[in-house]
Amino acid sequence: MKATSKVLVTTLIALLFAQDIYCQADSVQHINKKRLRTFSVASGAVYGLTLIGLNELWYKDSVKQSFHFFNDNAEWKQVDKIGHFYSAFYLSYGTSSALSWCGVQQRKADLWGSLTGFLILLPIEVFDGYSAAYGASAGDLLANAAGSGFFLAQSVLWKEIRIQPKFSYHKTDYPALRPDVLGDTFASELLKDYNGQTYWLSFDMDKFIKFPKWLNLAIGYGAEEMVYAHDGQNTAEGYQAYRQYYIALDFDLTGIKTRSKALKTIFAIASMIKLPAPTIEFSSKGARLYAFYF
Repeated sequence: MKATSKVLVTTLIALLFAQDIYCQADSVQHINKKRLRTFSVASGAVYGLTLIGLNELWYKDSVKQSFHFFNDNAEWKQVDKIGHFYSAFYLSYGTSSALSWCGVQQRKADLWGSLTGFLILLPIEVFDGYSAAYGASAGDLLANAAGSGFFLAQSVLWKEIRIQPKFSYHKTDYPALRPDVLGDTFASELLKDYNGQTYWLSFDMDKFIKFPKWLNLAIGYGAEEMVYAHDGQNTAEGYQAYRQYYIALDFDLTGIKTRSKALKTIFAIASMIKLPAPTIEFSSKGARLYAFYF
């Protein structure tokens, strides 16, 4: 299970003190120094506490050894790597939005946001690298960089986000087979049971062609029958892990017009989640149509 569940809960913003200094030094921009200072201090404090909490929960009692890498690229049909991509994207997006709110010029906010999205997740790999139970993962680092880069590329190319990563989850029966690894409560299953996780790229179609603003098209990826991390382990125990690909409709709540700032905030946060909608699944088991898939 390694670092992915830790990454998914580490969605708080930090490492912004360098940005504070950088932005305040740029007198050309009309930066709200009070906002930026408050944001930097608050986010740094919350992130520091998050790292302390992770250390207490995950690493305090683990055996330490010299820094090392562990190749986990073949595990869990790479669903965990897409989780890293997803987290890095939103950490980058969130940081950029916050810096823009503080008055930082948009291009600089996007650049620093992308860099921060990657750096926020870096300490987790450092912690893993010194833990005998884990090991730093080059695949995780690459996925983190890809997620941050995906945000920055869209910001540079279109000056907006037109292809948005999303997440959905449905409960499966697999955690009961290995509750220590796949979770024993709904919250832990949500983070640890890769069989129930689906990651999506939702295309804002009205930005490309004439299309309803509130309706998107999405492609998704998941996998199932993964009781163990490796295919060989699953096969030996009688399970046949397989990949799943999806095409679905998606709803863009931000396309709904409203003057309410509260609703706009709720819609923006909800847009990180893929809402249930008609879906077609493709896998080695054939095609399957869902009236509503989540």
